[in-house]
Amino acid sequence: MARIFVFGSINLDLIATTGRLPEPGETVPGTGFSTAPGGKGANQALAARRAGADVQMCGAVGKDDFAGQALALLEAGGVDLGRVRHVDGPTGIAIILVDAHGENVITIIAGANGTLDGGDAEVMLSGLTEGDILVCQQEVPTEAVAAALDLARRRNARSILNIAPIVAETGALAAKADIVVANETEFALLLGQELTIDQVADAASDYAKRHGQWVCVTLGGEGAVLATGDVLHRAAPLTISPVDTVGAGDTFCGYLAAALLEGADPEHALRLAAAAGSLACLKPGAQPAIPTRSEVDQALER
Repeated sequence: MARIFVFGSINLDLIATTGRLPEPGETVPGTGFSTAPGGKGANQALAARRAGADVQMCGAVGKDDFAGQALALLEAGGVDLGRVRHVDGPTGIAIILVDAHGENVITIIAGANGTLDGGDAEVMLSGLTEGDILVCQQEVPTEAVAAALDLARRRNARSILNIAPIVAETGALAAKADIVVANETEFALLLGQELTIDQVADAASDYAKRHGQWVCVTLGGEGAVLATGDVLHRAAPLTISPVDTVGAGDTFCGYLAAALLEGADPEHALRLAAAAGSLACLKPGAQPAIPTRSEVDQALER
């Protein structure tokens, strides 16, 4: 049976809510605090699992009290954790501020995620084979991500790179992937030019044709586009009142991978992912907010 291998970060999110985000040098009162499992890799793994896929999580946590909390929802959700390495030192954390409109600012401390290297990619992805899908992000060292993407190419496995957060080597990493996923800001940075929302679709189509890749760009309240070369697909978001946008992009990526693993056509895969990303904005936190497949299917039917 084909599987999704997610090679990436595992964090514990420390989440503070506030009426508005502070300006530099400013202190504002908070309204609440919570913790939740996170990390872009772990979020995408859980999203793919809740979408119905068989998912293998490949990453690292520390030998501290945060490790168990960071893995709790993955374990409860049925994600295979046999490839997660436990290392000396702290588990990665994300410090997140969320305002009353659901907008957020995030600081990441890599911790155990920063210990991954190319050798880890080779070992953790040893079972990757043709028909599988590899999903990567950029919260672990570039060397490790590059090795993972190169391995997928050698094994004839399909690869998805979510180019977040942007790093100096993003352009070189993106060239190694079969499918590049970005939000509109990240895509503009990848191109090295400013883009308006109206320009994104044409730019994605051009990039896909020039590089022989699929390019998917999420556009927040404007939905998402997927350029497959000759065809541009569009998906509208669900009409919602967002509570917290943390993890919406990761939910999108996980659902996109799961749909493609099922053999869905690009248009249906994009619609499913866009709907799932919208629903993920209705609850606080990243992993706790990821919807189940039945919730997404029901929303699309409505």
